[in-house]
Amino acid sequence: MIRTAALAHIRDRRLIQTRPVGKSVFYMAGGKIDPGETPVAALHREVREELGVGVTAVHELGIFEAAAYGHPAGTRLHMTCFTADLTDEPHPTSEIAELRYFTGSEYSAMNDVAPGSLMVFRHLHDLGLIDW
Repeated sequence: MIRTAALAHIRDRRLIQTRPVGKSVFYMAGGKIDPGETPVAALHREVREELGVGVTAVHELGIFEAAAYGHPAGTRLHMTCFTADLTDEPHPTSEIAELRYFTGSEYSAMNDVAPGSLMVFRHLHDLGLIDW
């Protein structure tokens, strides 16, 4: 089981996703929770590392479990997802090649999609927070 913390930041009814350097798939901004680290602490660290900004007004959106994209079959993802405001305009850092805001249909139409991200897109759409 891979335990992660992820950011569900919405702008103009679209959800931010990041594409790591050397990969074709876009993921939720965030990453693995280090031993002894809380999901909230991991969120703060990972967003700073990937987007170069801090987060405020952090609220837990939910826990999402799915197949871990890009890992051996049977590897599961346990993602604690948070909504939050950003302290500044996000920008890709050295480990991120690109960041984009997607509607659900834009993301799901891509050749490669992360199952965990897709679950969050569906959940946010069901809540009426993003467009499909």
